Amino acid sequence: MSLTTTYAEQIAKASKDAFEASQLVTPAERVKALHAIHDALTMDKETIFGANRRDMEAARGLMASGTLSQSLFKRLDLTISDKFDSMLQGILDVAALPDPTGNITYASELDDGLELYRVTCPIGALLVIFEARPEVVVNITALAIKSGNSAILKGGKESTFTCTALSECIRSALSQTSLHQDYIQAVQTREEIASLLDQDRYIDLVIPRGSNALVKSVQNSTKIPVMGHADGICCVYIDKDADVEKATRIVVESKVNLCDSVWKNLSDLQPYRSTIQRDAMRQRF
Repeated sequence: MSLTTTYAEQIAKASKDAFEASQLVTPAERVKALHAIHDALTMDKETIFGANRRDMEAARGLMASGTLSQSLFKRLDLTISDKFDSMLQGILDVAALPDPTGNITYASELDDGLELYRVTCPIGALLVIFEARPEVVVNITALAIKSGNSAILKGGKESTFTCTALSECIRSALSQTSLHQDYIQAVQTREEIASLLDQDRYIDLVIPRGSNALVKSVQNSTKIPVMGHADGICCVYIDKDADVEKATRIVVESKVNLCDSVWKNLSDLQPYRSTIQRDAMRQRF
């Protein structure tokens, strides 16, 4: 057994142990943990921005050599506009959602005294693999904690410093809550992922977020169930009576900020089509 395999097994086991221990944690305590993470990230903003600048500097060299696209480069920037504040607000938004666990979604009386219930519950230890955007670390952390699942996170190599800073801040915050700090872990290399994909004893679900090639590669490399996805919504249709400003935001968000999930835009807004395209291109590059 290699050192990488041994390390991966330790990470996977720690994640499963943290998940099992968390089953006694109340929904209210999970919300407290989310608020603790929000506050910690707010306090560590400058440290996180410093890590992000290191990633951006390295990414500039990759973009100059043609190995990194401009759109991917832009997604790496955590300091742009209100991106960081929106990320923080996302934690509070998730915290305010109703508890997704313990809800009865189906009930049936099969026989006298024999009743069948379908109840929502956590899945277990998750392995989530994503590309480029470092704020996904925080997005997934919030959703995992709210839904009662532990998570091991692997971001793109382009955002290594930022993802590390974010995960360290999150783990430090968790250590002050009812959840174990190993509830959220992060790994950095492809070798670690390859070994983690063999940990079907401890990891309950793999969620790859990215290109179709990434999803297929993961599905072909593990016995663990994989929550894959299709290639996205192929078209966005804009009616002639649509609100131009709103339509522009939708087009840009669906094409630029969601990993190119849309292939084509169909529009009846003939007088405004060039405006929408211009604004989309400006935000993309």
